[in-house]
Amino acid sequence: MYKCFFKRFFDFWIALIALICISPILLVVTIWLHFANKGAGAFFFQERPGLHGKIFKIIKYKTMTDERDAEGNLLPDAQRLTKVGKFVRSTSIDELPQLINVLKGDMAFIGPRPLLVRYLPYYTEREQLRHSVRPGISGWAQVNGRNNITWDKKLECDAYYAENISLWFDIKIFFLTLYKVVKREGAIADKKENYLDIERKNAINQ
Repeated sequence: MYKCFFKRFFDFWIALIALICISPILLVVTIWLHFANKGAGAFFFQERPGLHGKIFKIIKYKTMTDERDAEGNLLPDAQRLTKVGKFVRSTSIDELPQLINVLKGDMAFIGPRPLLVRYLPYYTEREQLRHSVRPGISGWAQVNGRNNITWDKKLECDAYYAENISLWFDIKIFFLTLYKVVKREGAIADKKENYLDIERKNAINQ
């Protein structure tokens, strides 16, 4: 009953109230990032697979400029990441616009993080369980290491959550998330991205 009805009910109303309450903060951050990003905009949109693999556009705050080199190629991430963007990432403020995704029903507050579409062919049968529930702003993997655990561990956490979803499990993850955000544990603003598809292609070729 919780998974099929009450979870979505709670997500909708909490997201709506949260958006109303923090709208002044969102406005300030949006303006701040617009200028810090040198006119590149304050929001980042990207397609991600959600419930049952349905594709939706995730909304996050944009933390990098669109600066390019003389040949028109984007500069490396480290050079485009602004000081404001680094702060927004390290405090997880960049995740706040996803409240709109929660309101729309694309996401939940708690669930497996929505990953890149290009990763879809690389999940094991068990790991595909992550798409049997709505993706979340935070999840079991995020409170168990976030950026500091392997892909295998991260995806196992997602599968475990999908098998054991409950109100009390969500409450536990919610409060652990608050603790991690306050402590800024696992949030590495300028961490080099480790891509699942590349990792698993390399493992096959070895």
